[in-house]
Amino acid sequence: MRSKFKILFASGLCLIAASSVLAMETDQYNLPTAPLADIGEEVTQHVELALIESVEKINREIASQESCLAAAKPVRKCGSKRKIEKRLAYLRSEDAIAKAIYKRLGDGMIPFTKISLWLDWHKFDARPARYRTSYADSVHLTAPMNYVTISPTIRMYGEEFGTDKIAHMFQQGFDYYAKYRGALAKGANEEAAIKKAIKWGRMTEKTYFGIWVSAIYSNADLAANYAGLKFYIGLTNEIMIEGYVRPPLLTLENGSWQFRGASRTRLLKPFISRHFNEAYNPSKIFNIAGYRSVIRKIVRKRVCSQWFKRDPGLSRSELEMTAKSLETWNGEDYGFSRSKNFVTIANTCFEANG
Repeated sequence: MRSKFKILFASGLCLIAASSVLAMETDQYNLPTAPLADIGEEVTQHVELALIESVEKINREIASQESCLAAAKPVRKCGSKRKIEKRLAYLRSEDAIAKAIYKRLGDGMIPFTKISLWLDWHKFDARPARYRTSYADSVHLTAPMNYVTISPTIRMYGEEFGTDKIAHMFQQGFDYYAKYRGALAKGANEEAAIKKAIKWGRMTEKTYFGIWVSAIYSNADLAANYAGLKFYIGLTNEIMIEGYVRPPLLTLENGSWQFRGASRTRLLKPFISRHFNEAYNPSKIFNIAGYRSVIRKIVRKRVCSQWFKRDPGLSRSELEMTAKSLETWNGEDYGFSRSKNFVTIANTCFEANG
């Protein structure tokens, strides 16, 4: 009996500990009780530093490999000339620089990505930086594991969303990039390669990243994945974003990588959008054991008043227009899936208010 109690107690402690760092679901229906500080610039500085450090690390290895190649006598640690040349070719490739940056930001077992852990624990200068809905108030009240894995809400460049969306950008965004680059290597054109990455993302939301574990297919997650793909492509290529052609952040010059950078407003801000907010960009919620019905009831009973208090002039047509605009990302397909059973502020709160 005592051993069983110890097991239960230890399990409880694990859940409590996990609840502060796991980041798989989010709750943007419930609004922060106090205005959140905008941490967009601080997060951008962190990402910029990761880019600079990644470039420096790769360039150090390039210099080391070149020294081996230039050595008059074979050096045991260097390996054969063929091996050195192959390594140098890789270090100077788009794939190498993208992976190096992924290692700094997106690496880790889901949901313990480096960037998400940093977002959850970093002491931001601007505060309050995070808000996490209490279990009693959360829309995930009847799905304890979804609540345990809920991510805090943050505010970046005027938009509020869960920290999990930044993790999606740098982790699943890199997975998209790997699918995209693999398709290009096999002869696919740009459009087909991007479609292959999106198709993979849809599959993951229908299975092990979405429905299988939470009964939720998140359009917002897919938008964050796609934004991440664009971020990685934009490291070494021009990209069109918000009607602006942004030059590559990194260029290969004289055999080494150079960080050309971008203004702070062009480095990360263009990828941050209302697409990440699941109250505006709703998920497909499967009504397993009445889950969707409970969420709708909670929104109607407790959440609607928060939205009307924050914005007395809120209108159903405005919300519906916003939601419609989020079905594509700057006019591009990112994998959005429509549903007749979305739980939105528009179709729940205005219905409740007659």
